[in-house]
Amino acid sequence: MNKNFSKRFLTSLILSSTFLLFIFTNKILWSYLLIVTSILSFFEFSNLIKKKFKKEKKKIFLSNILCFFYLIMFSYIGNDFYNTSPITLLLILLICISSDIGGYVIGKSIGGKKLTKISPNKTVSGSIGSFLFSFIPILIYIIIYKQTGNLKFYYEQISLLIPLCLFLSLICQLGDLFISYFKRQARVKDTGSLLPGHGGLLDRIDGIIFVIPSAFILQKLLY
Repeated sequence: MNKNFSKRFLTSLILSSTFLLFIFTNKILWSYLLIVTSILSFFEFSNLIKKKFKKEKKKIFLSNILCFFYLIMFSYIGNDFYNTSPITLLLILLICISSDIGGYVIGKSIGGKKLTKISPNKTVSGSIGSFLFSFIPILIYIIIYKQTGNLKFYYEQISLLIPLCLFLSLICQLGDLFISYFKRQARVKDTGSLLPGHGGLLDRIDGIIFVIPSAFILQKLLY
């Protein structure tokens, strides 16, 4: 477990740093990152679909089409968030990263009752850990705001940020379970082998690709 955790931690650190670095660099690099991420995710998901449906060509074709257009939407929304509010995008990514870390650390440390048959490794304690860790970005924003006073963050926003963190953590976990369902149906452990300790890229960002569009829809509904 310790060896796998070290690989997972290092991979998470590199991947998270890449996402955050590209946000603070420029729009073109962020756009390229979204495109490359979407392409790799498409091929990994397509591979799962082929293994799940095997020779059912119509289902494979339809699933690939839906996946293709969804990932186009994901890339478009990711760019839109960058253009309108990089700080909001940063907050969303930090919530996803924190939620994922909380689920893994608390789930492995405490263990306990299984959450669902879809993913045998998921536990109730891990799910609770994901919700709790999703609040960490709020604490970071408070500390930065108190030190600099430059961020557009006010304490009265906490009443909105708390349910936002819980909602996005829930979507992140559901996204994880969605991909886990297809992995279970395809009878594979990981979506690929690109990332040491994680498996495929989709194993690592399965929550993010569902959270960003969900956050976009929520933003449009509220504002």
